[in-house]
Amino acid sequence: MRAAPTPLPSMLIEPVVREALREDLGRAGDITTAAVVPAEHADTFVLAAREEGVLAGVDAARLVFVLLDPGVGFTAYRQDGDRLHPGERIAQVSGPTRALLSGERVALNLLGHLSGIATATAGIADAIAHTSARVCCTRKTTPGLRGLEKYAVRCGGGVNHRWGLDDAVLIKDNHIAVAGSVTEAVRRARETAGHLVAIEVEVDSLEQLHELLASPVDAVLLDNMGPATTAEAVRRVGGAMTVEASGRVTAATAPALAEAGVDLISAGWITHSAPTLDIGLDAE
Repeated sequence: MRAAPTPLPSMLIEPVVREALREDLGRAGDITTAAVVPAEHADTFVLAAREEGVLAGVDAARLVFVLLDPGVGFTAYRQDGDRLHPGERIAQVSGPTRALLSGERVALNLLGHLSGIATATAGIADAIAHTSARVCCTRKTTPGLRGLEKYAVRCGGGVNHRWGLDDAVLIKDNHIAVAGSVTEAVRRARETAGHLVAIEVEVDSLEQLHELLASPVDAVLLDNMGPATTAEAVRRVGGAMTVEASGRVTAATAPALAEAGVDLISAGWITHSAPTLDIGLDAE
């Protein structure tokens, strides 16, 4: 059983939740609920899973309701990273009904989206669990949601790649084209990168890898190489660099890449295209 990920600080979640609420409440608030539900009415609802999956985003869901009304009570039954079964209770929310109904969609949007990412990640992580490889995300995230989405990847048993353009050097094909060669691109990066900044180079052939091995960096990204070529690349690297593989990775294709001996397998779709996990909010 995987350990629960370290929770994100509330100060990192709150701006996202506030913006989502501002977007949904608009200029006049929830006019439907205000018209139908008396101000003094209180109720209890349950957040529950409607399909199998991995949970992520409990704290975000809690903040939705509490920001709408500090009097809302939120009791979590499950924690981020837990495996969910259909009908399983995630949390109970109770208090002013107006706040519960006005926050319902934003809470479910965040919880379902983040749990979908965790579930997609877990699918690949489970498929390669018999190896030492790890699945990691990329920068292919929803604008404004990167912190939460990368956290959801960790909830699913994955690890994070660089967080942005400023925390690591990743030399890709276009950088190499502009520089003229792998060697020149690496030389330029080393001239400007700080001593604590890691450098990774993307290669799409064994010929480019051969050039890189003359001046190894921290990591090499093998782009769209088949399992056999990947295994040969790993053999040639011989532990000189961390080896990452990418390219249309799924739970079905990941095992062969992992068994080829790579350290990391990156997949962009687990953040940008993961299906939402079906979670509902129902009256107690």
